Amino acid sequence: MKLLYYDCFAGISGDMNLAAMIDLGVPIEYLISELKKLNIGGYSIEASKSLKMGISGTKVDVKVNNGTGFSMITDTGHSHGHSHGHNHSVEKRGHEHRSYNDIKKSIEQSELSTDVKKTSIAIFDKVAVAEGKIHDKPAGEVHFHEVGAVDSIVDIVGAAICYHYLKPDKIYCSTVELGGGFVDCAHGKFPVPAPATVEILKDIPVKLGTVHFETTTPTGAAILATLVDKFIDKLQFSIEKTAYGIGHRDMEIPNVLRVHMAKATLKTDTEEAIIIESNIDDMSPEHYEFLVEKLFFKGAQDVYLTPVIMKKSRPATKISVLCSSEKQTELENIILSESTTLGVRCFPVIKKILERKSYTVQTKYGPIDVKTAFSDAVDIKIKPEYDQCRDAANKFNIPLKQVIDEVLETMKQVKHG
Repeated sequence: MKLLYYDCFAGISGDMNLAAMIDLGVPIEYLISELKKLNIGGYSIEASKSLKMGISGTKVDVKVNNGTGFSMITDTGHSHGHSHGHNHSVEKRGHEHRSYNDIKKSIEQSELSTDVKKTSIAIFDKVAVAEGKIHDKPAGEVHFHEVGAVDSIVDIVGAAICYHYLKPDKIYCSTVELGGGFVDCAHGKFPVPAPATVEILKDIPVKLGTVHFETTTPTGAAILATLVDKFIDKLQFSIEKTAYGIGHRDMEIPNVLRVHMAKATLKTDTEEAIIIESNIDDMSPEHYEFLVEKLFFKGAQDVYLTPVIMKKSRPATKISVLCSSEKQTELENIILSESTTLGVRCFPVIKKILERKSYTVQTKYGPIDVKTAFSDAVDIKIKPEYDQCRDAANKFNIPLKQVIDEVLETMKQVKHG
């Protein structure tokens, strides 16, 4: 499985993402030629090798024509409100601006591929919806100052072009550093992160305060929110190449975006979960069925009972509940209220899960659902649904094993047919 892993220890901006993608192997000539398929002008884009605190990588400079020549866009700060991306050393050209609907129409009418169009619009939509909510207006009516619009289009459409050029199977990302301090917005000073960044990164793990600058822009946040499959800090993979997108700001830590191109060692999904446990020695056994069913109904991923011996050789039952962190408090309360225990213990665990697929097999005994787990496109575990096999065995008055064998044989014939 081809994997991209974003290590956002210094945040992310649109130009840093483009730089990292070029450093990873996307040809700058290809990026420029694809961007020319958009009906916009007045800008140029250049990529060069650069050093930041001893780290070698790629830096991207976008220059936008302000009517008197080209001015460089840098990420030495950020201008928000109706203009996104980076703080421009560019004068705004009067009161020219473009609405999100205008930008969306330009993308849709371009000669870009259908996939690039869809991804570009999805990323832009994240920014427009966030700004619309902040300013209490429909997303389509959100306006971008002319320079800000060109900047955002280059960053966002460029991100989509690079994504579809690299074609990763999955994109994972670390917790995102947002920075600290204050940022100048169109309506005054706001604490970092800026309002749009906060809105876009809702429900995404972030951290604050490593430096007193804005490290993640709304554009960078929207790229992550759209493209990343999972945000996780603990992940096992085999690194094939590491790229560095160099930022323009100098700060206490390297202003770079690090992206790994990697290969998953197994086609597994890694998740963090919680185990809740309690030892119970004074509850009627018949009460466990109600407790277990209620825990499952309220979102437990697994519940199991283990016989144990407690002090004074008393037999007891250990109840263990596997759940997500979001469900932890609710399930703890169920155990405390529905059992005789006086307390519970909890600890984090890491789950590794094989990729799975479910489908229906048509057999002479009727349709039977099957679950498969696989790695590198090879089925390594196959399990027909027990309840359906049992019902078929009862209906046709045949052994259960005969139904299961029929399912497996039918799967084999379909696979080789």
